[in-house]
Formats: sequence, C-alpha cells, structure tokens
Amino acid sequence: MKIAIYPGTFDPITNGHLDILERAIKLFDKVIITVARNSAKNPMFTEEERLDMIRTAVRRYKKVEVDSFTGLVVDYARRKKATAIVRGLRAISDFEYEMQMALMNRNLNDEVETVFLMPNEKYTYLNSSIVREIAIHKGNVKNFVPPNVYRKLKQKTSSQ
Repeated sequence: MKIAIYPGTFDPITNGHLDILERAIKLFDKVIITVARNSAKNPMFTEEERLDMIRTAVRRYKKVEVDSFTGLVVDYARRKKATAIVRGLRAISDFEYEMQMALMNRNLNDEVETVFLMPNEKYTYLNSSIVREIAIHKGNVKNFVPPNVYRKLKQKTSSQ
C-alpha cells in the first residue's frame, strides 16, 4: 500500500488544501492529512478545532485519514509506513523553502520522497494566513474554504 503524509498547520484548511489532497488521492492508496504542531506559529484555531474542521471537510474521501503529530515529519512518516510527503506549490516563492525542507527530509530519511503538487490556478494566491486576515477584517471568505470552516471562521471572528 502506498501511503502519503500531507502535513501542515491547516489554520484553517482551505479549498486550496483540498485541491492538493484530491490530487494526492489519485496517486496514493492512502493519504494521511496531519496537523503539525508548530511552536513557532500562533494559530487562530486549537489543534482539536483544526482536526474537527479537517475531518468534516474530508469525510467524503474514503482514502483519507486525519491525524496530528509532533516532531519531525520524516519520523512520523516512518511510524505510519508512508513512502511520500505531499507538499503544495502555489508559486515560485514557495519553491525555495519547500526545496530546502525536501532536501533536509531526504537527508534525514531517504526512504521517504517529497512529492510536489500544484493546485488549480484559481488557488495559487490562496493560503490560510490570507483567509484568516480577511475573516478577521470581516471580509467574505466563503469561496475560499469548505462550508464547515466558513461557519467556524464566522463564529471565531464575530467575537473580535
């Protein structure tokens, strides 16, 4: 069974993330979308809220598992018997960082490949930070996130 890990903070998950996930599902028998606990980030949503939003957004996909992890993604991949790490590339600006991470991950565990997938061009400008910023300023993010995430964003930002 070919298993891939799709790690990220997913704060929140966007339609761009789901587009990459759908592309990965075509390539792998199982994709584990996993929330990375990143101490350098200050997320809007708790880990449990993010996991809940992701589970709801991906429940229609039979080949997808939702999880979270701490530590190195290559160690997590080893524990899950994954052969690949899926990463989305929206623009050239993503490439340098993602390339460095892929090379470091290969150095740490050369049995896990990094697979870069490009989203549909309508998602190339989309990321979680932009979605959060728009939502905080009461802008409409309905077209950028799944319906359950839209509702959570409205709830979270209505008190701010």
